[in-house]
Amino acid sequence: MKKYFIIFAVLCFNFGFSQQKQVKRAAVAFLNVENLWDTIASADYIDGTLPFSNPKFHRSVPIDSLKFLETTEDYKGEWSNELLVGKKVIRHQILATDFTANSPKRWGTKYYNQKLANEAKVISELGRQYTNDNPAICGLIEVENRQVIEDLIKQPVLAKSNYGIVHYNSYDARGIDIAIIYQKNRFVVQNSYTKEIKVYNEDGRRQYTRDVLVAIGLLDGEKIAVFMNHWPSRSGGEAASQPRRNAAAAVLKAEMDKLSVDYPGIKLISMGDYNDDPVSPSLKKHLGAVEKPEDLSDKTPYYNLMYKLYKAGVASLAYRDAPNLFDQIIISQNLYSKEKLTPTYSVFKAEIYAPSYLVNKEGQWKGYPLRSWDGDRFTGGYSDHFPAVSVLQKEYIKK
Repeated sequence: MKKYFIIFAVLCFNFGFSQQKQVKRAAVAFLNVENLWDTIASADYIDGTLPFSNPKFHRSVPIDSLKFLETTEDYKGEWSNELLVGKKVIRHQILATDFTANSPKRWGTKYYNQKLANEAKVISELGRQYTNDNPAICGLIEVENRQVIEDLIKQPVLAKSNYGIVHYNSYDARGIDIAIIYQKNRFVVQNSYTKEIKVYNEDGRRQYTRDVLVAIGLLDGEKIAVFMNHWPSRSGGEAASQPRRNAAAAVLKAEMDKLSVDYPGIKLISMGDYNDDPVSPSLKKHLGAVEKPEDLSDKTPYYNLMYKLYKAGVASLAYRDAPNLFDQIIISQNLYSKEKLTPTYSVFKAEIYAPSYLVNKEGQWKGYPLRSWDGDRFTGGYSDHFPAVSVLQKEYIKK
């Protein structure tokens, strides 16, 4: 019996004895890894002669290697995949040298390896008490590039799970990306892509943020789509920045609605740092994510698993000294069931994972997440967000 099968007893009163049923579970989770940067100053190189789906279409490269790469122009236009077709150009990042040995952060190999070990430890624990396994699918927020993800999944506590990677470089000005890692023997990716979020500041100038990352495939044989999000921040104030997150919600909803039509019966999981609470207009009004299962309908088919936790006072971070639950998991109606055990996957559990070692125990930030950074000083901590976890389960029927 594989380790992610769990056995429990169901009382059968007609016969007066316990009958054993097997349960298969899968943790689908994510965490903000708080600036997981390598130690090499880098820039983005876009090779528009390649298809968007090719990871080399837009990749991170060491600045020292730029002189060896062909460019067609010094590009000054808007940054968008479609506008870069046929071009070979360089895009510099504003944090290019921040995470290097000679920067104020003194970011060298020792700290980088410690950071990798820290994040791998947390990932390995997400949902483990319910599955006795690493997450089947795990989203990552604030990764610099594909290389740091490859280094992460090679950590001993993760390597045994044989993780694959879904990642595309973003046009975020700081070079921050999102990604998904997945156990290749459990989730078979059939397609992946990004959906661009176009947002603008008060002066009408484009502000570059992270796209919505979409992965479609089979989780233990069931068709699902995972949407990974890192929505625009509250920079400039909550009210002034709200339209940017409303725009992100519109992009997400349009794609979730579309896949529901394109693949009847597909199960949808949207997760990430929305930079808004469950009650915010972006999630409640523009996405239409409901508070309670009873509110689910054909017109409101998305259920926010974190709404109940938010009402109970659970937080995943503290923004400007106020507790917030920005880290959320939202599911489609067909992933919820009133029955405890069903033949196909449904949600068993959802939580914010905050064991004692992830919590700051003293000082001004007591009770907050034990973050990795205090200004330019690496603290040896983990993240400024607690991770979010959902656990799916179904009856396992031996074939």
